[in-house]
Amino acid sequence: MKLLMHRMLRLLLGLLLYALGIVLTLNARIGFGPWEVFHVGLAQTTGMSIGVASIVTGLAITLIVILIGETLGLGLGTILNMVLIGIFLDAVLALAFIPVAASFLTGVMMMIAGLFVIALGSYFYIGSGFGAGPRDSLMVVLTRKTRLPVGVIRGGIELTAVLVGWRLGGMVGQGTVLAALLIGFCVQLTFRLLHFDPSSIQHESLLATYQVVVDTLLAKHKK
Repeated sequence: MKLLMHRMLRLLLGLLLYALGIVLTLNARIGFGPWEVFHVGLAQTTGMSIGVASIVTGLAITLIVILIGETLGLGLGTILNMVLIGIFLDAVLALAFIPVAASFLTGVMMMIAGLFVIALGSYFYIGSGFGAGPRDSLMVVLTRKTRLPVGVIRGGIELTAVLVGWRLGGMVGQGTVLAALLIGFCVQLTFRLLHFDPSSIQHESLLATYQVVVDTLLAKHKK
């Protein structure tokens, strides 16, 4: 049970950091990251909050992934990623403790800082082993189905998100290009400094997590 709780805390910390990183990139005001362009555009078009737009997008992507036939990577982390990042995002924006950049240079620094915070959040979140997030699951399933390089699939998905989000009114700028170019480097550098290999993580399905909880509770009850 202690190990399960430790993993859960790691997951929650990762999702919170991820949301903080997103707000840093939003408040940089030099152009949003690819998915934030889409979320903001959807929010402006529908009248929902950015966090709710993120949740709705995650739900839609998860349903698409399931319809395509990929369920092995879906776990507790997938559900919490889909829901909590949106909730944390709205909460951090409402609290307004992260300032808005007053100049382009400050915006660039905030964008880079946000990307590194997102990378750190990914380290904690992925390391919990509770399953891939909706967007990661879509990337994996399309890579398997098309047999195209993962970089091509990742780029295609994010380009689509930017184009659709831009058409919906999302902010595209230098920061969008900066985020697209640097996110891979930030993630790779963060993982290397923390000696973390994401490919070594065996993700746990939702059913497997449920079974672990049941077995743990039964074992505790017998004692």
